[in-house]
Amino acid sequence: MRRSEPDKRARGEENGFPGRRNNISKVTEKTSNMVLYEATSILVLLEFQGLHPRIIAEGFEAAKIKALEVLEEVKVTKEMKRKILLDVARTSLQTKVHAELADVLTEVVVDSVLAVRRPGYPIDLFMVEIMEMKHKLGTDTKLIQGLVLDHGARHPDMKKRVEDAFILICNVSLEYEETEVNSGFFYKTAEEKEKLVKAERKFIEDRVQKIIDLKDKVCAQSNKGFVVINQKGIDPFSLDSLAKHGIVALRRAKRRNMERLSLACGGMAMNSFEDLTVDCLGHAGLVYEYTLGEEKFTFIEECVNPCSVTLLVKGPNKHTLTQVKDAIRDGLHAIKNAIEDGCMVPGAGAIEVAMAEALVTYKNSIKGRARLGVQAFADALLIIPKVLAQNAGYDPQETLVKVQAEHVESKQLVGVDLNTGEPMVAADAGVWDNYCVKKQLLHSCTVIATNILLVDEIMRAGMSSLK
Repeated sequence: MRRSEPDKRARGEENGFPGRRNNISKVTEKTSNMVLYEATSILVLLEFQGLHPRIIAEGFEAAKIKALEVLEEVKVTKEMKRKILLDVARTSLQTKVHAELADVLTEVVVDSVLAVRRPGYPIDLFMVEIMEMKHKLGTDTKLIQGLVLDHGARHPDMKKRVEDAFILICNVSLEYEETEVNSGFFYKTAEEKEKLVKAERKFIEDRVQKIIDLKDKVCAQSNKGFVVINQKGIDPFSLDSLAKHGIVALRRAKRRNMERLSLACGGMAMNSFEDLTVDCLGHAGLVYEYTLGEEKFTFIEECVNPCSVTLLVKGPNKHTLTQVKDAIRDGLHAIKNAIEDGCMVPGAGAIEVAMAEALVTYKNSIKGRARLGVQAFADALLIIPKVLAQNAGYDPQETLVKVQAEHVESKQLVGVDLNTGEPMVAADAGVWDNYCVKKQLLHSCTVIATNILLVDEIMRAGMSSLK
């Protein structure tokens, strides 16, 4: 199994698309804690020697600038083709799930990002719907070139499977609704009441009839199906009328799916039936309902060039589903970062070893005791390859010595091979990390470590301002 970082899984939102905490925060979170732990442990030793924290902070800042220069030198700029993205996704996913599942997720994650990627627009990962189904195994997770809705049709006579279907996406109420303001209707006789009820009913029936007329117009000369997906409600009378004319209707679709439906199937989301035309319709090659226990799912598949897709996550229990969803979120963000950066850096701890080696040489050019801060920064970076080796069951010190020796001899970016514990050239093995993640890590850790070191001065300054 190839890994490039210690486990850095973070919780996202429970439902919907990937929690708003992006990949940078996920990667930085635990890694920065490790770097800070190593840095502060060295600080304790240095403070016993009477070294002021300000001196350490100056050394950290100088080391950060040098580390960023090394990062710029070693980054690899490539055209982000599918093969490269597969390596990036595999590197991220194999730190979180077992190899067999990671290989399955790698394919679907890369294909999903490439599907929603549009030239000239930023990548919107909210167009990748993550739908979970407690069924089968995690390795049965697959990519749906379309959308999966977590409900079915609400009429027993409606078709369960429709091929070559027109899709009408709308946000129009097809049920009687109470007025938004307080109002009253008064009648004197039963006939007046009957007229009032008929008038209210006719208002809804006119809307339903417009759908039926459009269906008859587009499907008159063919056997194509017709599906209505409405964000608002559809009452039983309207459902019955639609079912009699062979129309499949789904009501109360989630608001987040309305834009996804338009991007997946084409067409436009209609807020009124006044200008209902053929151009408003989308198309799907297959729409079918799938029942799992008491739950129903509607699959909208075989869409032409969909700009919104669904990752159908499967698993035998809630724990597996959560684990797979967390891994998918990290993989999606890793691919997005790689495409936006246009470059990568070798993983498996190779970049940290190269930075530490450069800082050891660089510290000789620093005058005074600040060079001790540079040395502390270099030692803190090496916690990454150490933890990688330790997590794989190898001796961290022995593995680190081998990697450093190989780096000095070969002058290449060498990381830890977790299968053998021996040094390997990370780029040749296809182990890549995100450039922006490493850059953010260096900035964040330096700022946080400096604030911790200077906490006494910060507290003293705060107290003096209160006087």
